[in-house]
Amino acid sequence: MSAHPQGGAHIARLPDGRELFYRELPGGGPTVVFEAGRGATRSTWGLVQPPVGVRVRAVAYDRSGLGASPATAGPRRLQALATDLGALLDHLGDGPFVLVGHSWGGPVVRLAAAARPDRVRGLVLVDPTDEACPGYFTPRFASREVTQNRLLPPIARTGLLRRAFAPALRALPPVVRAEARAESYTPAAVATLVAEGEATVADLQALLDAPPDLGDLPVTVVSGTRAAGLGRRNRAELVEAHASRASTSPHGRHVRAERSGHLVMLTEPELLVSEIARFS
Repeated sequence: MSAHPQGGAHIARLPDGRELFYRELPGGGPTVVFEAGRGATRSTWGLVQPPVGVRVRAVAYDRSGLGASPATAGPRRLQALATDLGALLDHLGDGPFVLVGHSWGGPVVRLAAAARPDRVRGLVLVDPTDEACPGYFTPRFASREVTQNRLLPPIARTGLLRRAFAPALRALPPVVRAEARAESYTPAAVATLVAEGEATVADLQALLDAPPDLGDLPVTVVSGTRAAGLGRRNRAELVEAHASRASTSPHGRHVRAERSGHLVMLTEPELLVSEIARFS
C-alpha cells in the first residue's frame, strides 16, 4: 500500500482529555499547520499539504467533531477553536509555526497567533472571514445564518449535501477524495458546522472590539476574486477587507487568486504552495 498523500496519522491529546486527529508530513524547517474552514476537514488541504510537505513539516488536522476527531458537546465559539489550535501547537513542539487558515479558519489562526506570537513565523489567510467586511453585520446575513443552521441538519440526513459537495472534490488524490466524501456533510459534521456558526456575528463583533494583536508578524491574505455564489458586491467588499487586513501588518501581502472563488485550495493550490514557501 502506498503512503497516504497527507502523511502519517497521529492523535494529539488536549489538556482536558479530548483528542484531535491529524496527518503529518515530517519535513524539516518550520512547521506549517493547516486550519480548515467551518465544517471542513483536513482533506480540503489535500492538494496543498503534500507539495508543502516535500520541503517542510506539514500538519493538517480535524477540529473537534469533524473528520476523525471526536465531537465536543456544547457551543464551539471562535475563542474555543483558537484555544484548541494553541493546544495542538503545544503538542507539536516549539515551532516556529506557519499558520494557514481558510475561511473561518482565518480568525482562528489569528487568535491563536496573537496568544503566542513568539512561536509563529507568519500567517497565510486563505479567503478568510474578516470582521472588516460590513456584509457580515447586516440583517440579511444574520437571517441567512439562522435559516442555514435550521435547514442544514435535516438536509444532511438525506445525503443531498454530500452529493452536492462531491464535484468540488474531484481534483483531490483518490484516497483523500474518498475520506472527504465519507466525512464531509454527514449529519455529525453538519451538527459541528452549526455549533461553530451559532454565534458568528457575536464572535466577529468581539474581534472588532478587541482586535488580536499580531505585532509585526508577516500576514499574507489570499482573496478569491470570483463571486461564485457570494454576489459581486459582497465579493468586492470581502476583497477590500482582505486588502485592509494585509495592510495592518508591516510585512503584509495581499494576493488575488484570479481563477478562484472561495475554495482557493482546490482551484489554485499551486498559488498557495508558492505563498507558503515564502515563509520557509
